[in-house]
Amino acid sequence: MKQNSWTPWLKSEFEEPYFKTLAAFVHEEYETQTIFPPKQQVFSAFENTDYDHIKVVILGQDPYIRRGQAHGMCFSVNPGVDIPPSLQNIYKELQDDLGCYIPNNGYLMPWAEQGVFLLNTILTVREGLSHSHANHGWETFTDHAIQKVNEKEDAVVFLLWGRNAREKAKMIDQSRHLVLEAPHPSPLSAYAGFFGCRHFSKANAFLQMKGETPVNWQIRNL
Repeated sequence: MKQNSWTPWLKSEFEEPYFKTLAAFVHEEYETQTIFPPKQQVFSAFENTDYDHIKVVILGQDPYIRRGQAHGMCFSVNPGVDIPPSLQNIYKELQDDLGCYIPNNGYLMPWAEQGVFLLNTILTVREGLSHSHANHGWETFTDHAIQKVNEKEDAVVFLLWGRNAREKAKMIDQSRHLVLEAPHPSPLSAYAGFFGCRHFSKANAFLQMKGETPVNWQIRNL
């Protein structure tokens, strides 16, 4: 794994008994099933967004379940892959909120590199089977990661979309950090309040108020 300021925390977490049990399960799954994302990309969110630089957290559920899509960061897909419906709706909200054009790709690495931590609450999944790696320990791991981000002295914006993500609000010190909640951007719920939430402009306004550089949310065409 790429070394950064997450590394000491990760090494410590990997030694916890629950994580050793989880790691054994995940190893067996990779040996016997088709699992996403590729093994070397499971911790991409941590590798590509240094703990010290986190400004915004976006929480997803588990990785995309179709071949070639998932690469270890929530909502993001590899270049050349069709943009999934939830991400299409995120782009629509960005267009309405900040005037961003809708790009031709769903590769969110530019966000990660600016300090947007794109964390799924479950980091692996079987091909074609959503939530197939739920309740094996990933939730404990990612709860600990959220708690670690909550400890940051610098203010962070948490974008919590959908019921699962919104349940994490109670873990966050809202006297220091900004928590913005909305329904999930999936086609099933986007019209129930995700569209019109204006979370991206609100996040940037908060960051600027705290003396931080706002996020450039425009994903460029590839």
